[in-house]
Amino acid sequence: MAIVGLGLDLARIDRLEAAYERRGERLLERLFTAGERAYCERRKERFVHYAGRFAVKEAVMKLLGTGWARGVRWVDLEVTRAPGQAPQAVLHGEAGRIARERGIDRVHVTITHDAGLAAAVAVGESLGGAGADGR
Repeated sequence: MAIVGLGLDLARIDRLEAAYERRGERLLERLFTAGERAYCERRKERFVHYAGRFAVKEAVMKLLGTGWARGVRWVDLEVTRAPGQAPQAVLHGEAGRIARERGIDRVHVTITHDAGLAAAVAVGESLGGAGADGR
C-alpha cells in the first residue's frame, strides 16, 4: 500500500448557507447526490453536514489534481457514511476514471467542524504498492 496523494479543504458553514438562501434547492442538487442530501436533511444542523461534505469534495478534487476542471462534476464525488462507521468517499464518472489513471484505489476521508468551519482531509491510496508513476 502506498499514499498516492493528499487533499485538504476548509469550508465556511455560513457561506454555504448564504449561497443556499440565494440559489435554493438548485444549489444543493448541483453540489450533492440524493443520498448526501437525504443524510444532511435528517440532521438538526443540516448546513454543518453539507459544509463538511463540500469540504470533502474540494479535498478530493485537490487530491485528484483536477479542481473543477477535466469534466469532474460535484456529484461525481459522493460522501457516504454507514451508521457507526467513518465517512467514505465514493468516486463516480470522470472522478473515478481519473483516480484509476493516477493509481488511486481507495480514498480515505475525515471531516470535522467547529467554530463555523468544516474541514476535510482526503488521502488517496494505491493498494498495489505503487502510485501511477510507478514509485
